[in-house]
Amino acid sequence: MTARKPGVLFVCVHNAGRSQMAAGWLRHLAADRVEVYSAGTEPADQINPVAVDAMAEVGIDITAAQPRLLTPELVEGVDVVVTMGCGDTCPYFPGKRYEDWPLTDPAGQPLPVVRQVRDDIRNRVQLLVAELIGD
Repeated sequence: MTARKPGVLFVCVHNAGRSQMAAGWLRHLAADRVEVYSAGTEPADQINPVAVDAMAEVGIDITAAQPRLLTPELVEGVDVVVTMGCGDTCPYFPGKRYEDWPLTDPAGQPLPVVRQVRDDIRNRVQLLVAELIGD
């Protein structure tokens, strides 16, 4: 019998910057050993192009990602929910592990600031991978 992969959901307001970068890092660092999802409480129309550029600098392509609405079904299907600045608009489901990562919102920020957010997210995702799958 194969063990079920842990699932992680990254949530921010617009699902256009922080949560998309975090999902990109987790896919990159954990490969196919973790189920990765991202969503927003008020999804934007498109991914933040500066976040796309910052991730491309480190070889991670998030251009195909699309902001999507956070649903109860998404939360129910994962083990860990990582929130990033959505405060009280993020739903809480008992029995789920929640982490809140206080990160600068990259919306409207110049590339040097978004790079700092990207690198902070990488460090946090690396710790999460180590906890979930031992890497």
